[in-house]
Amino acid sequence: MTSEEQTKQAETLAVSPEEVELQVTDLAQTLSKELGLASGQIARTIALLDEGNTIPFISRYRKEVTGSLDEVQIQAIADRALALRTLFERKVDVRRLIAAQGKLTTELAANIEAAATLQEVEDLYLPFRPKRKTRASVAREKGLAPLADIILQQLELVGDANALLAEYASPYLSAEKGVDTSLEAYAGACDIVAESIAEDAEVRGSVRAAFFKHAAVGAKVSDPEKVAEKDPNGVYQLYYEFHENVTKLVPHRVLALNRAEREEVLRVSVSLPYEQVQRNITERYPIKATSPFAQYLTSAMEDGYKRLLAPAMEREVRAELTRKAEEHAITIFAANLRNLLLQPPLRGRKVLGIDPGFRTGCKLTVIDETGTFIESDTIYLFQTGKAQQVLRNLLTRYGITVIAIGNGTASRETEQLVAGLIRELEGEGGKSGRIGYVIVNEAGASVYSASEIARQEFPTLDATQRGTISIARRLQDPLAELVKIDPKAVGVGLYQHDVDQKELADMLERVIVSCVNYAGVELNSASAALLKHVSGINNRVATAIVNYRGQHGPFKSREELHKVPGLGPATFVQAAGFLKVA
Repeated sequence: MTSEEQTKQAETLAVSPEEVELQVTDLAQTLSKELGLASGQIARTIALLDEGNTIPFISRYRKEVTGSLDEVQIQAIADRALALRTLFERKVDVRRLIAAQGKLTTELAANIEAAATLQEVEDLYLPFRPKRKTRASVAREKGLAPLADIILQQLELVGDANALLAEYASPYLSAEKGVDTSLEAYAGACDIVAESIAEDAEVRGSVRAAFFKHAAVGAKVSDPEKVAEKDPNGVYQLYYEFHENVTKLVPHRVLALNRAEREEVLRVSVSLPYEQVQRNITERYPIKATSPFAQYLTSAMEDGYKRLLAPAMEREVRAELTRKAEEHAITIFAANLRNLLLQPPLRGRKVLGIDPGFRTGCKLTVIDETGTFIESDTIYLFQTGKAQQVLRNLLTRYGITVIAIGNGTASRETEQLVAGLIRELEGEGGKSGRIGYVIVNEAGASVYSASEIARQEFPTLDATQRGTISIARRLQDPLAELVKIDPKAVGVGLYQHDVDQKELADMLERVIVSCVNYAGVELNSASAALLKHVSGINNRVATAIVNYRGQHGPFKSREELHKVPGLGPATFVQAAGFLKVA
C-alpha cells in the first residue's frame, strides 16, 4: 500500500478500556486451547492467583477449586496468563500510539488485534515508531516519498525508458533540497522503498520464518594474531571454523559461542543469502519487467534486505537461540537443584563433619541431633596415628555413628583414613556396624562460611569451623542447610554465568519454594533462611518468627503465630499448612 492510499484510509479509531477487559476475559479460553485444560479450571486458578494466593498453597489446599491441578500446571497457567496480559496491554498501547498519529486504519487495527505474539505487534508498529534520522527519513524530507510510491506501483509505460524516468523524476529535482539530478532523486526514493519493504510486517514475518528454518550460524576467529592470547588453552578451538544450520544448533553450543564472542575470541554471525528470500519479498512486491521502474524496485529490494532486514533478522535469531539455550540450561539447573534439596535427611543422629585438606589440615566439627555445634578440632593426614586417635576420641565421647566427609581436596585420602579407623574399631568390638561415612558435596560451604547468615549463627567461630558445620548439616538435613546458600554456588549448573541472571534467580527461587513447601518446615527449629521460603512468608516475617521464638520459647501450636508482630491473617492462611510443631 502506498503512503497516499494509507493516508486516505487512515482514521483515528477509539481504543476503549472495555476492549482490553474483554480480551482478558478470553484468557481462560485461550489458555484452555494451549494447555489442554478446561477453561473453568483455568479461570478459577487465575482468580486464586490474582487474589495473591501462592502456587504451593493453591496446589495443596485448593484442589477442589482447581480440579486438582499440580504445581507445574498452575505455574504454566501463571506464566502464560502473564504473557498474554502483557501482549494485550502492548496491543492497546500500539493502537493508541498509531491512532495519535492519525494513521490507525480499520485494517491495521484488525491486524494488531489478530497478532498472536509480541513480535507480530512490534512488526506492525515498526513503520510508525519514532526513529532517529535514516537515509529514508532524509529522502522524505527532500520530498521524494511520491517518487518512491511510483517505484512501488511499477507503472507500465510506453516509450523510451530513460526519457520516461527523467520525466517522472523532474518534479522532484531541487537544488535547494540537494536533489540535482534524476539519479539522486531515484537514489533517495529507493532508500524510502528499501525501508518500506524492510519494515513491512508481512515481509518480515515471511523472511523471519525463512531465517529460522534455513539460516546458517557461523563463527570464525575475530583476530588470528591474538587468538593464542585470547584462547591460550584452545577452549574454543572446535568453533574456529564453525558453520551449522540454525535448526541443528544445540543449546550448549549456543552458549559456548556467546561466551567466546564476549571474550573476543570469535566473531559469530547468522546469514541467509538474498537469493533464498528474494521470492518471499517479490510475492509481496511483484516486479514488472516491462516497467521502467523495475530496476529501481529490484535494487531497493536487495538493499532493504541486506542493509536493514537481514541484520535485524540476525539479531532476532541470535536472541531467540540464546533465549532457548538459556531456558534449557536453567531448566537443567533447576532439576539438579531440586534433586539436591530433596535428598533424604538423616535426622536424629549426631554427625562428625570433616572438611579435608593437606596443608592446613582436616577441620573436624561435631554437631548434635538438632544441628547444634558441640566441638571442633583439626587433624593432619601425614600424622596418621595421631589423626586416628583424635577421630576415635570424638566418636567414642559423643557416641557418633555417622561421619560426613567433604568431597574437596584431600577427600580421597581422608576417606582412606576414616575407613582404616572403622576397620580397626571393627576388629576391636564390631563398632563399625554402627559407624558409617558419607562423601558430601561441599560446593558452596566456603560461601556459606563467609556469609552474614553464618556469622549470625556462629559469631564466635571462624570461617573454617562454620564451613565444616555446613558439611555436617548437609548430611543431617540437606534442605534446611542448602537454602542458606546462593543456589548458584552449590555446583549443579553448567553455563550458569552465561544465562540471564534474573531468569535464573527467579527459577531457582521457585524450586526452593516448591521444595521447602513440599517437605514442610519444623516451626521450632527452622532458621529464618528456611522460613522465608514458606508459602506467604517473606524475609521480614521469617525474622519476626525467629525473634518471637527466641523471646518466648518454642511455639506450642501454629495458632500462636497470630501473636508474631507483622504476621497477619492472610499470611497465616497461606503458611500454616506448611508448618509443623513438634
